[in-house]
Amino acid sequence: MTGEAETRDRLMAAAEELFAEHGFRKVTVREICRVARANVASVNYHFRDKFGLYREVLRSAIVVMRATTEAARKAGQGRPAEEQLRQFISIHLHRLLTPGHESIQRLIHWELHDPSPALDEIVDRAIRPRIDYLADVVARMIERDPGDAAVLRTVASILSQSNSYLPSPLLPHGQIARRLGLQFEPTPANIDAVASHITTFSVAGAYAVGRAGRSRSRRRKS
Repeated sequence: MTGEAETRDRLMAAAEELFAEHGFRKVTVREICRVARANVASVNYHFRDKFGLYREVLRSAIVVMRATTEAARKAGQGRPAEEQLRQFISIHLHRLLTPGHESIQRLIHWELHDPSPALDEIVDRAIRPRIDYLADVVARMIERDPGDAAVLRTVASILSQSNSYLPSPLLPHGQIARRLGLQFEPTPANIDAVASHITTFSVAGAYAVGRAGRSRSRRRKS
């Protein structure tokens, strides 16, 4: 690897660490270069400016998010919709909660809380494909159109359950969980248990939403 390539990699690693910890707006180029042991001018040379570097870091996160959705899609291929949902929840949770991916999740959390001009790229390339896939799965489970409001609300509920196990970069780690007795240690066994719980809850909830919709439809026709 050339010296320039090594410098670029160090800048990317330092930027990911700092942006995940503090968000885009609070990190300076000088801080990034200090951690990366690089000249301040190297950010301009490799990425044009701080936002160019930030966008590259986010694109790395997008690749990981897309890979997770694609892995779940492949695992569920050819299976009934309910089993596809089970596969998605299990794969998503293990990739979301297994130690090693924290910086990616914190980057996305910061971007959603305090958006930059890169938000549209995250939505279009990472979040929308995941929502579309889950909406198709849930729609087939409850016999509704994927664009139906009830389907989309169900998808939001499923994803929100998973995200609730992530610590927020905006709060001291674990402070709320400790006060409520909800500490979560991300061991494989604990992640399996959470995946099982969310799957059971989500499958039952999705079918309940479908039944409620059919009941309302019958009442309107009577």
